[in-house]
Amino acid sequence: MCNAGTFICFNGYARGCGSSCEVLNLSPLGEACSRSDLTAIHAILEKIGYKEDDGLQMRSPSFQMWTDQMQESMNSKKKGDTAYRRKDFDTAIESYSQCIEVASMSSPTIYARRCLSYLMTEKPHLALKDAMQALVVSPTWPTAFYLQAAALFMIGIEDEAHESLKDGSSLETKMNGEH
Repeated sequence: MCNAGTFICFNGYARGCGSSCEVLNLSPLGEACSRSDLTAIHAILEKIGYKEDDGLQMRSPSFQMWTDQMQESMNSKKKGDTAYRRKDFDTAIESYSQCIEVASMSSPTIYARRCLSYLMTEKPHLALKDAMQALVVSPTWPTAFYLQAAALFMIGIEDEAHESLKDGSSLETKMNGEH
């Protein structure tokens, strides 16, 4: 339930429980997350790909360990991506989990994709953990805030979901140079 007494409004759509309206300028991903439209979220994340993963920090294992881990991680990622595209979300979860376990780098996109896979399989608490982990890896990534909002809406924590939408929208506005 809302304690703030405001609606979150965008493109003629309002979600909330108060008498006033707070207007957010949400991207298509933000709007899809606010509606918990998992099919639209999937399509948008599929289109975005792995742009956020550029310049990731690497752990520093030995070269042989690194090459073995990297190959295993890449194989798991590839299997996860194939399952994700096919909407085989249980396999995607398993493969992305293996990738995360052996990866020499943290990928916010893999956490985001596993997050959505958890949402699609009706596991919003696990999805929330992955959205939060994506924020740890990439704290200024609007997508992570939007996915956090979608998970919070599914759990029924609307006040925090609205805050996540606002945070994502604010970051997106800053990134796009808007005021």
